[in-house]
Amino acid sequence: MLNLDHLSKIYADGTRALADINLSVRESEIIALIGGSGCGKTTLLRLIAGLDRASAGSIRLDGEPIHEPHPAVGIVFQEPRLLPWLTVSDNVAFGLAHLDRSERKARVSHALEKIGLAEHAERWPRDLSGGQQQRVAIARAFVTYPKVLLLDEPFSALDAFTRASLHEHLLGLWEETRPTVVLVTHDVQEAVTLADRAVIMQPKPGRIFDELPLTLARPRDRAALPFESAVRRVLAALDQSLKPVQPSPHRERDREAAALWW
Repeated sequence: MLNLDHLSKIYADGTRALADINLSVRESEIIALIGGSGCGKTTLLRLIAGLDRASAGSIRLDGEPIHEPHPAVGIVFQEPRLLPWLTVSDNVAFGLAHLDRSERKARVSHALEKIGLAEHAERWPRDLSGGQQQRVAIARAFVTYPKVLLLDEPFSALDAFTRASLHEHLLGLWEETRPTVVLVTHDVQEAVTLADRAVIMQPKPGRIFDELPLTLARPRDRAALPFESAVRRVLAALDQSLKPVQPSPHRERDREAAALWW
């Protein structure tokens, strides 16, 4: 389980990027972090990845604190960030140097088959489209069998058709090893398509506004009424989160409980 406990981040110039983030992500759960610009989604992802240090609070994976990049935590960025001097298969195999050659080859071949790029194994990244490059980046993250996979808007630069195709490839890979996934996205439909839970964030400083379960069966039908209903619920929460003085539902419920107690 991934646990974030009273996590805060203040930059050197005094900017409060995150304030008192408390979040638990279950094993194999997919959550989507969604919110307006400046609410700290990417900052939060960088803290979980160990690429930055929190100003307060803690991050633990199965009880182990995370302060720096961890072998059990993988990340896929907005850009594919492939190594141009390596072939597609060598890019996917980049994090598998500790395995023997046969195991490494088997994992890479299977991953490329799953993402539909088996015939491009010996091509160079420059020969691929943007969507194909991002598929390679996703395969590279999955072949290491991470416990936690972080996705920082990896589909944001792609057209709608390519994005939908990549959603299928991502879920196909996830079904095999079922890592915990934390996805940062601005796309509400993407969140509802992929996630088990939408975590709505509020800006200035970044904090959690609400959490909405997304219990639709997979694969999810974007044209179905339950999907549209879930999208509307997330949009409504997102709209409320952008209102400057709106208290979060969590705080409102706490106040109501306190009133009943007294």
